[in-house]
Amino acid sequence: MASWKFGPALCAGNTVVLKPAEQTPLTALYLASLIKEAGFPPGVVNVVPGFGETAGAALVDNPDVDKIAFTGSTEIGKLIMRSGSHSMKRITLELGGKSPLVVTGNVEDIEQAARTAQNSCFLNMGQCCCAGTRTYVHESIYDEFVKHSAEFCRSHVLGDPFEPTTEFGPQVDETQMNRIIEMIESGKQEGAKCVAGGKRLNKRGYFVEPTVFADVTDGMRIAREEIFGPVQQIFKYKTLDEVIERCNDTNYGLGSGIITNDINEALKFARCIRAGSVWVNTPYMLPVGAQTPFGGFKESGVGRELGEDGLRGYGEIKTVVIMDNEKKV
Repeated sequence: MASWKFGPALCAGNTVVLKPAEQTPLTALYLASLIKEAGFPPGVVNVVPGFGETAGAALVDNPDVDKIAFTGSTEIGKLIMRSGSHSMKRITLELGGKSPLVVTGNVEDIEQAARTAQNSCFLNMGQCCCAGTRTYVHESIYDEFVKHSAEFCRSHVLGDPFEPTTEFGPQVDETQMNRIIEMIESGKQEGAKCVAGGKRLNKRGYFVEPTVFADVTDGMRIAREEIFGPVQQIFKYKTLDEVIERCNDTNYGLGSGIITNDINEALKFARCIRAGSVWVNTPYMLPVGAQTPFGGFKESGVGRELGEDGLRGYGEIKTVVIMDNEKKV
């Protein structure tokens, strides 16, 4: 995330102040040490850890800061937009999501489709803004898909993130762990079927079991709100038109995906879905690179990062008109 900000900003000739999230300052500070070692001039790159309401607010409120690029929650993104509007600050926001992944009835390998869908959801212990948490599966393969999803979920290895065999580490902090557990309980209370996981792991640290819900309906809290944890919700659908409408029925629009053997289905989905990225037959985030613009529709953000569009966000267009002195007006 830091490199997504530093790269285009520095290429466009700017100096940078990075305020990392208070829960995760160490990687940003280590990056700062590498920048110093590389010989950047003093003051070009600055890393200032602190809390959002102090260090973060000071950056947003300062009229000498021309641009804010923020990755985080939609709630904080709205606060930044309101505060930044006082000085008409340029703002790029990469915010939350509730991204859908559609699995069509024509897939030949249902087991592999279930694995791909779960990898799209559980990346970074589910702490990923574009995680494909809403999995829509065609009714003709629904039961088999759910069975495979539950089996995969129970097979994940949880433990110390520094161990090479570990697939799942802990959540970022106690607050986030408690929110995930509360959302899981709401899913159970509203009638979703928990087919795997569903509780805190009896282990030192903020561990939540990878969790899969089946028989989820669109009005449930787990179907509407971003959980930001390892919780997959599996829905049943009948037609492509129906599922596209349901996928778009959200305040978010960051990522989306479809698994299909029909190129016409894939192209129709890509054209009709209201999301900044569309992944076809691949886990989320795998094709993201420096050349692919990334960002969201609706409450998932403003502007784009990466690609040529990401570079444009760190400059201003200026028009210069020069009169030829030998010509008279």
